[in-house]
Amino acid sequence: MSARRGPPHSSFKSRRRTYYTSWGFPLDRHGDVKYPLSRGIHITIITVDPATEETIQSYELMSREEVFSIVREVDDEYQSWRRLTIEERTVPTRALAGVLRENQEEWASLMSREMGKPITESRAEIEKCAWTAEVYAENATAWLEDEPVDADGKAHSVVYQPLGTILAIMPWNFPFWQALRFGIPTLLAGNTAVLKHASNVTGSALAIEDVFSRAGFPPNAFRTVITDHATVAELIGTHIIRGVSLTGSVEAGRAVAELAGRNLKPTVLELGGSDPFIVLDDADIESAVKGAVTGRMINTGQSCIAAKRFMVMEEVVEDFTRRFTKAMEELVVGDPRDDATQVGPLVNRAALEDMEEVVKDAVDRGAKVETGGERWGERGFFFKPTVLSGVTADMKVAREEVFGPVAPIMVIRTEDEAVEVANSLEFGLGGCVWSRDLKRGERIARRIESGAVFVNNFTKSDPRMPFGGIKDSGIGRELSRFGIREFTNVKGLSIYESEG
Repeated sequence: MSARRGPPHSSFKSRRRTYYTSWGFPLDRHGDVKYPLSRGIHITIITVDPATEETIQSYELMSREEVFSIVREVDDEYQSWRRLTIEERTVPTRALAGVLRENQEEWASLMSREMGKPITESRAEIEKCAWTAEVYAENATAWLEDEPVDADGKAHSVVYQPLGTILAIMPWNFPFWQALRFGIPTLLAGNTAVLKHASNVTGSALAIEDVFSRAGFPPNAFRTVITDHATVAELIGTHIIRGVSLTGSVEAGRAVAELAGRNLKPTVLELGGSDPFIVLDDADIESAVKGAVTGRMINTGQSCIAAKRFMVMEEVVEDFTRRFTKAMEELVVGDPRDDATQVGPLVNRAALEDMEEVVKDAVDRGAKVETGGERWGERGFFFKPTVLSGVTADMKVAREEVFGPVAPIMVIRTEDEAVEVANSLEFGLGGCVWSRDLKRGERIARRIESGAVFVNNFTKSDPRMPFGGIKDSGIGRELSRFGIREFTNVKGLSIYESEG
């Protein structure tokens, strides 16, 4: 996804120039830029409200020395935190759920202002984080307990032990959820954590550090750093950082994987997606349309697991398109702080221009705009909910990850064609199949190349289920027992009787 100049959603200012976070590496969802920082230049981050284009707040970029001081403090904390039992670590984890709920309105409003999420979704995001804390507090002991193995000695077991200080590099689109779904299991496993968040949600990043502190975690168990990519790269190269988790673009994932691999650090990468939404000829169309609207439009379509390619069998495509178009037209676009709003602004002007570009490309190649296809309002980065019909595989909207409220409908004729088209891209994050015949739906779902697949529901994350992708959508898993084990040493412990 290309970056363009324009009013930024966040910028870096120095005495000579401004660096916009919507330009350059690592692009799109990660929300930052690898700008040419010279040591000693004074840098300020300015966050901007995407609904009003007004300045929200400014923050000083930390010096390299301050960042490394914080990271050393976090690593020092690890030496004592790791010695606690899992049961002792669950105490602040349970408290964290209460802290989130007590401050839900404050932090939901902060998210909505910084990146434009509708306030009802922001509240739901805070509640999901609280629920996840409860799920992990309830299950961590079982998920990390020693596993006995029958072998040739007296006793054998697999034990899960923490690695150390883990670095998280997180994007703007789910500011609290992305960071907490990493932080909660990482700390429960006995690690400590450092968060480098996207610069346009710096306020949320600092609030997340406060969440852990208020819940009773040690002061340096989880810290936020406000820094640049040169310093992040340097951190990954040190022995202090023992693992890296990144959620972001494919480009950012490749860059971090290269750095981590060079320094032999384990990584979890949750990257882009272009999830297929397959509607078979025996689907409940009313339910499928409801799922399609939610699956495409959550967070104004700015989600890695949003439904992005709608593959509908020709027998029902006309009915599905008509109902889907009507439902998209009925969505309320507006101020993300208004409870009635269902569709907020895109994150910045570059994202707005990207939507115009993919729609134009599709129309130029023969697609039809059923609804939307243009900007909304005179201020802010709003784009109307859009449905495109007659979409073919050569169009950008069907080939690339489209991060916004544009839904392309493609006609399919057979189950095999549905599977072939679904698997034709290098993305493999999620997907779903809609059919009244559950066995048929499951049969097709098992053939979809993705980290998660749903039958008769849209793709979503759940702390009880593993989450992650394959192919260009990433490596490793978050959530569930698989996620809490990612940053642990899976140690084989074998005990034999003395021969003496």
